[in-house]
Amino acid sequence: MSTPTPSGGTDLLLHANHNIGVAMATPSGLVVPNIKQVQRKSLAQVASELSLLQQLAAAGRLPAEALAGGTISVSNIGEGCTIGGTYATPLVSPPEVAIVALGRLQLLPRYPPAAAEAAVSWGADHRVVDGAALAAFSGSWRQLLETPERLLLGAV
Repeated sequence: MSTPTPSGGTDLLLHANHNIGVAMATPSGLVVPNIKQVQRKSLAQVASELSLLQQLAAAGRLPAEALAGGTISVSNIGEGCTIGGTYATPLVSPPEVAIVALGRLQLLPRYPPAAAEAAVSWGADHRVVDGAALAAFSGSWRQLLETPERLLLGAV
């Protein structure tokens, strides 16, 4: 599902595919290429396509179709990023319906053992995504991150 139609109308579009945009800093500025049809790909296929998009973006050779058709975006404002931030206020870029900004990983003193924590900030078009549903999804997403073997073994 996505927000207003390209013509600027108020109709909502229902998309058959999940095209995840990944924000990338390049020498020419920020670009957000999409990994198309993520729901049909394995984790290894997604990683391979992400690597290819990163190489194309760094070389300034992303095709226009790689930049169109996103339904949700992921932005890294933390580790490995020039911003090095913790929290953000991510804004949805129509026609997408949501965006997530991943903050810097922080080690917290815990006994036993020490724990790592990262801030995650969500933004969504509330005409399409109910805030309670987004909060529930965020909790499910957290569980997957905390038990990555579920993703690797296809137990999702």
